[in-house]
Amino acid sequence: MQQACFSDEPWSAEFIGSLLAQPGTFALLAVRGGDDPVGTDPMGPDPLGFVLARVVAEDAEILTIGVLPGARGGGFGRRLVDEATDGARRLGATALFLEVAEDNAAARALYAAAGFAPVGRRPGYYKRPDGRVAALVLRRSF
Repeated sequence: MQQACFSDEPWSAEFIGSLLAQPGTFALLAVRGGDDPVGTDPMGPDPLGFVLARVVAEDAEILTIGVLPGARGGGFGRRLVDEATDGARRLGATALFLEVAEDNAAARALYAAAGFAPVGRRPGYYKRPDGRVAALVLRRSF
C-alpha cells in the first residue's frame, strides 16, 4: 500500500518493519466497511489507507500516512489522522508533528482542518519528476 500511495519514494517492507519494531511506534489500517463483517471474506477486508506514527517522550510524529488513490476524498485520511492523534495521546504525547509536501494542497487542507499549524519548512525535501519541493513541518498541540 505504501508503494501504491507513494510511487516516487516507496518504503520497503523491511524498513517499515524496522520502524514498527521500535518502542512507541504504531500503525493503523483503514479498511472498507460494507455488508461483510471483517473476517468473513477469505481474502480479508479491503485496505484503503494506513498511518504509521511513533511517540518519543512527549512528542509524536506521523511518519507516513496514505490513502489509496481510488479511496481519496472519502474521509479516510481524516479518520486516520484522528485515530493517530488519539493513539499518540494514549501513549503520553502532548503534541503531534508531521511533514507534508508544500505542493500537496489536499493534504495541507486536511491537516489544517485537523488543527495542525506550520512550524517549519525543509527546502527540497521531496523528489518530484521535475525537481524537488519543500516539506512543511506541521504541529498540533493537545
